[in-house]
Amino acid sequence: MGSGIAAHLANIGIPVKLLDIVPRELTADEGKKGLTLEDKQVRNRLAQMSIQKLLKQKPAPLTSKKNLSLIEPGNFEDDLSKINDCDWIIEVVVERLDIKQSVFSQIDEYRKPGSIISSNTSGISIEAMAEGRSEDFRKHFLGTHFFNPPRYLKLLEIIPTEATSPEIVKAMKQFGEDVLGKGVVIAKDTPNFIGNRIGTYGLLVTVREMMERGYSVGEVDSVTGPLIGRPKSATFRTLDVVGLDTFAHVAKNVYDNVDNEEEKSVFEVPEFMKKMLDNGWLGSKSGQGFFLKKGKEILELDPSTLEYVERKKLKAPSLDMVKQEKGAARKLKALIYAKDRVGELLWNVISPTLLYSAELLGDIADDIVAIDQAMKWGFGWQLGPFETWDAIGLEKSVARMQEEGRNIPEWITQMIENGNTTFYKEGDNGTLYYANGEYQEVEVNEKIINLKLIKKQKGVIKKNSGASLIDIGDGVALLEFHSPNNAIGFDIIQMINYAIEEVDKNYKGLVIGNQGKNFCVGANLAMILMEVQDDNIFDVEMITRQFQQAMMNIKYSNKPVVAAPFNMTLGGGAEICLPAAKIQASSESYIGLVETGVGLLPGGGGNKELYIKHLDSLPNGIDFDITKVAIKVFETIATAQVSTSADEARENNFLNSNDGISFNPDHQLYDAKQAVIALHDTGYKPPVRKKIPVSGEPGYAALLLGAQSMLYSGYISEHDLKIAQKIAYVLAGGKVPYGTEVDEQYLLDLEREAFISLVQEGKTQQRMQHMLVKGKPLRN
Repeated sequence: MGSGIAAHLANIGIPVKLLDIVPRELTADEGKKGLTLEDKQVRNRLAQMSIQKLLKQKPAPLTSKKNLSLIEPGNFEDDLSKINDCDWIIEVVVERLDIKQSVFSQIDEYRKPGSIISSNTSGISIEAMAEGRSEDFRKHFLGTHFFNPPRYLKLLEIIPTEATSPEIVKAMKQFGEDVLGKGVVIAKDTPNFIGNRIGTYGLLVTVREMMERGYSVGEVDSVTGPLIGRPKSATFRTLDVVGLDTFAHVAKNVYDNVDNEEEKSVFEVPEFMKKMLDNGWLGSKSGQGFFLKKGKEILELDPSTLEYVERKKLKAPSLDMVKQEKGAARKLKALIYAKDRVGELLWNVISPTLLYSAELLGDIADDIVAIDQAMKWGFGWQLGPFETWDAIGLEKSVARMQEEGRNIPEWITQMIENGNTTFYKEGDNGTLYYANGEYQEVEVNEKIINLKLIKKQKGVIKKNSGASLIDIGDGVALLEFHSPNNAIGFDIIQMINYAIEEVDKNYKGLVIGNQGKNFCVGANLAMILMEVQDDNIFDVEMITRQFQQAMMNIKYSNKPVVAAPFNMTLGGGAEICLPAAKIQASSESYIGLVETGVGLLPGGGGNKELYIKHLDSLPNGIDFDITKVAIKVFETIATAQVSTSADEARENNFLNSNDGISFNPDHQLYDAKQAVIALHDTGYKPPVRKKIPVSGEPGYAALLLGAQSMLYSGYISEHDLKIAQKIAYVLAGGKVPYGTEVDEQYLLDLEREAFISLVQEGKTQQRMQHMLVKGKPLRN
């Protein structure tokens, strides 16, 4: 966990010292090299090993391997004095209070006054850790509980002590949101804080229900995942990923530290899980847990026999009924009251979790918002407990709970008696939440732009089926895609052109962004395939030409256009970003020109723009080989490379040094808006149209040679070779002499002709069809 936090800080650009204990014995390899326990290489071995493991872990903790250089290894005995240079000291040692207190005693000796100290524990009292420390230490000490893996999980729980300065809490919350990119909640110093307290309770209640009612592991997972707005890993797959040993440790922490016997009994790990622990069946890290993969088949554990059996899915009439419902809230409401096995399971695991969350209000957090946010950000729930309660109906659910003889927290019954029947409601300026008998505005960071709220308050400038143009204030407009999967069709192209014209007349600039699941997954494949199969090649050629022109309009707009890609930004989505005046990418941006996967090449100018990005990245005044540049771009496009982060996208020249990266995805549109304003206020001018040097016939030959060798090695198919030949021809600029300078329209024409020729190929159409039906590429 310590190295994971170090990696997250390094990803942001913060230098980190990673200290670990000094080994007491040499390894066999160290002995062969003649090293001793006094050698620095040996004394720093554990920290160095943790750093090296970052390169192999999946999912990757680092956004770029280059970030490793920001992490400096060391050890507690030799290097603790170095913390005097540090502004923030994070303790992530073993979960024993005496050891932590000993470490903090040493930290108090070496730290500089004013530096912040925090513990990443989830099991030991933050207050107890600070006992005996100096006044300045206690004033700057708190808990900062990252969720694992730190790069990907949004939640950061901050746990102050009674002595922690309020200014420090406020500063760390802001730092967590603005710099670390986290969703921060303030938690109380109680066992497992917020997320793990409720999450562990909900998981154990589900296990108990499975055992008492005779459900199987697979049946439970089939209805406790995306169907109700929870992660794909659902219940037991989540336990396999987390590790049963880790989960048991977290559960035991609550068991050992609560006095209520009824609550205590819930947190006692069932006997069959204890046997799994004894057997070493911990989940993914041990190769088996609640599930076991045998060949291509995944088996589930039978808790009663501890044998693996065929995986089952729960079947019930309600599951067919909710197929027509849209959204997790509507599906959950329909399912939880169903009079069948699905309804019984969901009611019996969700209702006690809602009551438990309500009982803990005030003990683990000051308000319902913190509890809901913790479960959404830490456990991937679409709806927090109180949002879930609103979704299923507060009055209806409480009435049923009372009929079943359950204890309802007094504040809930009082709330209903006073005529308040929802925990949240929409106000004029945002969302309101229930607190102490009244509704208060949810506190929102000023850097969060809520497009839904803006549209509600101000409407839109113009919209069609594919996109909306929105005024987001301060003279900046935003073009939001909202077609299915944000796929690009004629409607979006129309709105791009309208937006450029409108912004030119009335705004400082334009942001292209949205708050959907992905920025854009490419062109509307279904539309293209339908037109081709109807022999409407002229229409396909026309829309391709119009898409190219729209991209040129973005590039040469008189006002700055800033693209804000996030998550999947593929094919046409990448092509929209490449010509923008600036890209403000989310750190988790997966950008790639992936058209070869459907038998095509980029048709909206992507080949040309990525080639230009590579040329522009070269130092001025230095001779370079155009063919080598073309080869690099060719490899990226022909193999459909997708960056695994914005950092990697920069290394692959999808982003350049002028483009920005937002580490908090909630702040990305704000950052993009500020980029537009900065460009405008510094006198933005569109780029000057210039000729582009190409490698011509010699380059084309070199690219073809590479493609042929890939075919001969079995890496690509004959149809892949045909696609590669087209890409090579476009990037080389056709059969012209080496170094010929051509204009952009010439390259666009080559690209469009290649695109149209490929789209008419039978094998390309098979790939398109397969992608639409199966959702994955076909190799033919």
